[in-house]
Amino acid sequence: MLRILCSFLTLLMLALPAQAERLLVFAAASLAGPLDTVAKAYGEETGTEVVVSYAGSSALARQIEQGAPADVFLSANQGWMDHLAAMGHIDNATRADLWGNELVLVASAPGPEVALTPETDLMALLAGGRLALALPDAVPAGIYAREALTTLGLWDGVKESLAPADNVRSALALVATGAAPWGVVYATDARAEPAVHVRGTFPAESHPAITYPGAVIQGAGPEAHAFLSYLSAAPSREVFEAAGFRAALAP
Repeated sequence: MLRILCSFLTLLMLALPAQAERLLVFAAASLAGPLDTVAKAYGEETGTEVVVSYAGSSALARQIEQGAPADVFLSANQGWMDHLAAMGHIDNATRADLWGNELVLVASAPGPEVALTPETDLMALLAGGRLALALPDAVPAGIYAREALTTLGLWDGVKESLAPADNVRSALALVATGAAPWGVVYATDARAEPAVHVRGTFPAESHPAITYPGAVIQGAGPEAHAFLSYLSAAPSREVFEAAGFRAALAP
């Protein structure tokens, strides 16, 4: 009887469909859109379910540091990837720069282009309103914004008139809804939101190059390595370039 029961259970297990692989990707909020497209295509091609969790790179890095079960981390700057590398949380051999971006000044209203120079009067532009940006002490987009404004000598004049947000997409939403008349975001964010208007582009030399490094989390399985490689393949690059991302700068 026991032999018959064991045989029945074996046949039942063989008859059940194999459980699909599931991959958890922690990604900077500014990657939403093209990354969703690529993750869906990867799932259709491989049968692996790719779940993407978006937030500011700082929040995601801290979650990984605390043991969150991510497989891949895609950061919007080198600093938070360096932080995880120093603590042994990523597989350094897999680390690669994937995309580049630009920093722009956006407004809720259309108007003439603003030349961003040390002579720019941001306070006059704000006219009592606030400048939306991601958290300038933690989130990459906010860090880049603070560095650009500091380089141009504009930070001290505007730092008391900020509307800081948890991530760059939240800063973008503040401008899109009119809650803040102006904001500093990535060029790709502005491109994805028709309710905002690009009014100026920060000089590339005013801030460190905006690059997105990716890496496999230490201990993740082979599917994580495969997905990270897929992000560098031609079809994936085309999706990101269509969204306005640039190819990563050569090391």
